[in-house]
Amino acid sequence: MPVTKILIANRGEIAVRIIRAAQSLGIATVQAVSKADHGMLAARLADEVVEIGPAHASKSYLSVEALLKAAADTGADAVHPGYGFLSENAGFAQAVEERGLVFIGPKAETIRLMGDKATAREMAMKAGVPTVPGSPGRVEGLQAARDAAEEVGYPVMIKASAGGGGRGIRVAHTPDELATLIPQASAEAQSAFGDGGLYLERFIGRARHVEVQIMGDGTNAVHLYERECSLQRRRQKVWEEAPAAVLDAATREKLCASAVALAKSVGYRGAGTLEYLYDDETGEFFFIEMNTRIQVEHPVTEMITGVDLVAEMIRIAAGAPLSIRQQDVAITGHALECRINAEDAAKSFMPSPGVVSRLVVPDGDGIRFDTMLYEGYAVPPFYDSLVGKLIVHGATREAAIDAMARALDGLTVEGIATTIPLHKALARDGEVASGRVHTRWLEPWLEKNPLEANPLDAAKA
Repeated sequence: MPVTKILIANRGEIAVRIIRAAQSLGIATVQAVSKADHGMLAARLADEVVEIGPAHASKSYLSVEALLKAAADTGADAVHPGYGFLSENAGFAQAVEERGLVFIGPKAETIRLMGDKATAREMAMKAGVPTVPGSPGRVEGLQAARDAAEEVGYPVMIKASAGGGGRGIRVAHTPDELATLIPQASAEAQSAFGDGGLYLERFIGRARHVEVQIMGDGTNAVHLYERECSLQRRRQKVWEEAPAAVLDAATREKLCASAVALAKSVGYRGAGTLEYLYDDETGEFFFIEMNTRIQVEHPVTEMITGVDLVAEMIRIAAGAPLSIRQQDVAITGHALECRINAEDAAKSFMPSPGVVSRLVVPDGDGIRFDTMLYEGYAVPPFYDSLVGKLIVHGATREAAIDAMARALDGLTVEGIATTIPLHKALARDGEVASGRVHTRWLEPWLEKNPLEANPLDAAKA
């Protein structure tokens, strides 16, 4: 089905990114906005703007009916969900297609199948993809959890079947801890996702987070190599890079081949990411889950492959076959991404909404800043604190880190506190430079390395 006008069912920097991709394809865009978002950059750039409800996301960006009405009222023939909000909601994808619109993402049944983490593990096993030792599917009740934990061996991770973003995760070291934490994890999962289902995995103490970007057209699929996202705080990614320096060529080949095998086995359509844990001590890798959407960190893959992932997923949703052949995808250099959040890292990452009084963005070869910011923009307090992503490319990882340090020095955001000071410190840290990090490395590092006070504090003194 041809796509001529896309409703963007999201906000912030990803909405801007989708508009840029649509413009490159000559496709018109409609930006959905809440009452709080009329002033955002995406609303300025889109061909049309339509209000979908009040500031609270549950009545705007999470309202299926409001979004479908917006598409109908504006004559949009496609919907791009971005990431977050309804991007992995099978019911939304199904409703979009039932209205005769194009959903720019996987089929609803694929989202439903791979969105349940326990079911995704089962599909991975069937496809021959290595998975973290754990329960074969959901654990129904405490006794089933105890039996599975005894089989796996303590410590175990308790994870939400419908989860994401680190919600619903607990680590149990003993049967008594398991009995205490299972109800807590289930209650959090129910609150966050409307589904309290849980499954168990072996806890890997020095795990690195490595993920493979795939693209499929429902029949064929290719990989665009991997990213490493091990620098995390409270299981939220902070810094991403591609490729993963920890992998040798043989492991990379096996990892990426496993991702393609799983994508093909489910007839995957669009952009998707298969996430793995890499055991730093044994060199093993294990599939943990699939994200059936574009990822926040997709720009680092674009930087090393030269492929516009968002434009490709739009073309595929419109019925075109993959334009990418596996043999044509190659890694060129190294790319890094720093997530710039409106948070004061020196004050326990306290959110910092407010008006951007000054914005200076570094430029030059290999530098990209995906953002929602402009001077005079009022960052609202209602949504995720991500306001931009600074991405750099270098010939080597060492060159990329040096480039990132310089780019961060050239990035100025005044009027709100941001996590720029955190990234400046990381870009000059010896362990980061050597790659000696894992998913539990950053939080102890933060305790030992107090960050400088935000310039806002100095101005008030």
